[in-house]
Amino acid sequence: MNADAVAALRADQVDWRFKGMPSWTHGTTVGELAKTGLDLFDGGFVGPLVVLDEPAMDHNIRVMADWCASVGLALAPHGKTTMAPQLFQRQFDAGAWGLTTANVSQLRVYRAFGVSRILMANELVDPFALRWLANELATDPTFEFTCWVDSVEGVARMTEALTHPVDVILELGGPSGRTGVRSLADAVEIAEAVRKSPVLRLVGAGGYEGALAHGTEDDELAKIDTYMSRLRELIAKLAAGGHFDGVEQVIATAGGSAYFDQVAEGLTQPWPDGLPVLGVLRSGSYLIHDDGLYRRMSPFSRKHRLPGGEPFRPAMHAWSQVTSHPEPGLALLTMGRRDVSYDQELPEPQQVRHLDGSTEDLTGASVSDLNDQHAYLRLGAQQVEVGEWVRCGLSHPCTVFDKWQLLPLVNGTRVVDLIRTFF
Repeated sequence: MNADAVAALRADQVDWRFKGMPSWTHGTTVGELAKTGLDLFDGGFVGPLVVLDEPAMDHNIRVMADWCASVGLALAPHGKTTMAPQLFQRQFDAGAWGLTTANVSQLRVYRAFGVSRILMANELVDPFALRWLANELATDPTFEFTCWVDSVEGVARMTEALTHPVDVILELGGPSGRTGVRSLADAVEIAEAVRKSPVLRLVGAGGYEGALAHGTEDDELAKIDTYMSRLRELIAKLAAGGHFDGVEQVIATAGGSAYFDQVAEGLTQPWPDGLPVLGVLRSGSYLIHDDGLYRRMSPFSRKHRLPGGEPFRPAMHAWSQVTSHPEPGLALLTMGRRDVSYDQELPEPQQVRHLDGSTEDLTGASVSDLNDQHAYLRLGAQQVEVGEWVRCGLSHPCTVFDKWQLLPLVNGTRVVDLIRTFF
């Protein structure tokens, strides 16, 4: 990455554009605010406020980097989770091989911050995007880009629009899955179309296994094993057909954040003799983890296939205030769908900060519903007062980050930095 471009984010001015920031800091820069070491509750921040836990996040970065190195995989984290160049930089500093993107708008953000090795986990067919990409590749010889192909039509669209060579990976899908070819015969047909293209070069195969299973029961895990076996079969078949002749390093890639142990097992088994395969894992949500979906699904939270690894830690929480206590057992919080995720599981009430500054774990409480700007807090035996702060754990960080342009990075309740996002 371009470290200077990342550092320049600290010169951004703090003002009304950023939710939750203290009003007295408007007109200061992000860097100046970060240096103050403000306390979340004494520094003038207003709720609701989503914060990132620096010790937990750094722990997660280290655990994943060390584990990938120990099993022999490269890591290209999916940046769509955070769209935060400062966090990308931390992942690269820990040894990430590259960065994964989902679309061209994300790709342009990456390039604005100098990311030089990018996997696009989609087929890119828009002619304007392809022309822009060709120009990026032509003007920056250090830029390495690879995207998916999964149709002969897609190969044709890319070939028509491109004016610069592009490396592609053949995407394998599965029944009722997402994108990707459904049969090996179709895959070979697409590979032949790539071979005939004057601007495309096939450098590997991969896909996304997470759309094929929806739990951790044996029958669900078996779907992932089947997919990885088919991916290995596809790579061997393409190699036998000469489709990787002249390729210095064949990329084999998969991996969301729920089944990366099985992906790693599949990618690290022996390949045909003489085939130079690089296994690339693309997990993204491990960085933040969560208090819901990934707490339950992540391999390091349950029995996993390969040795090593430590449990990830949730590194994102939402603080909001009790704004109303209209009836026994019900309180309303100042956060809603505009602030936190709700696509997988509702926020998890964890702690209350009383008006005197003391904190207490919340037991028996739950969030039953979210409106645009309210959360319905159902209380157990404990009570809360209007004006008190409640901390909630969140599920599925991918759909939280896009709601915040500037996020406090905290150690305890002290702000140590502010993280800028670009959605």
